[in-house]
Amino acid sequence: MAKGENQKLKLLYLARFFLEQTDEAHPAAMPDILRYLSECGVSAERKSIYSDVEALRSFGLDIIGEQRDRNFYYYIGERQFELAELKLLVDSVQASRFITAKKSNELIRKIEGLTSREEAKQLQRQVYVSQRVKTMNESIYYNVDKLHTAIAADVRIRFVYFRWTAEKKEELRHGGKIYEISPWALTWAEDNYYLIGFEKPEEKIKYFRVDKMLRIEVTQEKREGRELFGQFDTAVYMRRLFGMYSGEETRVRLEFVNELAGVVIDRFGRDIALQKKDDGHFTIVVEVAVSRQFLGWVMSLGAGARILGPESVVAQMRGEIERMRQQYEL
Repeated sequence: MAKGENQKLKLLYLARFFLEQTDEAHPAAMPDILRYLSECGVSAERKSIYSDVEALRSFGLDIIGEQRDRNFYYYIGERQFELAELKLLVDSVQASRFITAKKSNELIRKIEGLTSREEAKQLQRQVYVSQRVKTMNESIYYNVDKLHTAIAADVRIRFVYFRWTAEKKEELRHGGKIYEISPWALTWAEDNYYLIGFEKPEEKIKYFRVDKMLRIEVTQEKREGRELFGQFDTAVYMRRLFGMYSGEETRVRLEFVNELAGVVIDRFGRDIALQKKDDGHFTIVVEVAVSRQFLGWVMSLGAGARILGPESVVAQMRGEIERMRQQYEL
C-alpha cells in the first residue's frame, strides 16, 4: 500500500488503536500512539494527533485525556457496552443449551471484540463452554432465521421433526411426516428454543423444539390461526406449561405452606394472588396444562404443597401416585 493511502487511513487506524488497546486501566501516551501508527506505515507528528483526537471525539468516540505522573495519557471512556454487560452476555451464551459449543466460542470471541484487549481477558477467564450440555444441531441458527422470516412474512412453514434414539441417532417422527405449521412465536424455555404455532388439521396450538426441526421450508401460503393468536400472550401461555408438556388446560386450586411463597412466585409470576388460609398456609387458583410434569412438580414440593381441586385433577394425582407405587414395588 502506498504511503499516501496509509495517510488516508490514519483516522481509522487511530480509532482502532483506542478501541482495541486502551481503557481506563490501560491508557496510552503520545509515544505509544506514534509507535502504533508507524507500525501501520503511517508517519505522524504530535501536533496532528491532537487534531485527529478531536475529530474522533466529534465523530462520537469518548476519548479521555488526562495527566498522570507528569505524562499525558489517552484512553476510551464510555463504550457501547460496559464490561459488566459483556460479562452478562458471555454468561448467557455459555448457559444456553441451544447454542452449540463451537458457536458459543465463536460468539464469545466476537463479544470480546467489543472491548479492549486487556478487558477481554476478563471475559476469557469466564469461558467454560466445553463441559456444558449443548445442542448437537449446528443448523439451529439458520432454523431460527427462517422462522423469523416466516413470521415476519405472515406465511406457513413445512418441516420434518426428529427425536433421538438410544443409539444417539436421529429418527424422524411419524415416519418422516411433513408438518405444515403457521408459526406465530419463538420462545426460550427449559433451556431450549421453541416454536409456537398453529396446526390446521387439529385446530390447536402446538410447539416444537427448534433444534429438532429439519429441512424447514418457508412457503407462500398465508398463516392460519389468527383468531387464536390475536390475544395470545406468550408469557402467560408458557407459565401454564410444565416441562413444555401439553395437557388439558384447567383452573386448579393449590395449597402451599408459607415458606414456598417464593417458589410459587418464581413459577407463576408476581401477579399471582396468594390467599391466606391460616397462619401457616396460603392457596392460589391458577390456569395450568395438567400433565404428568405438572403433577411431578407438585410432588417435588413434598408435604408443602397439595392439589385441592377440581376433583378430576386430584384423581389424576391419586392415579399417578398409584402408578409410581406399582412401578417401585418390590
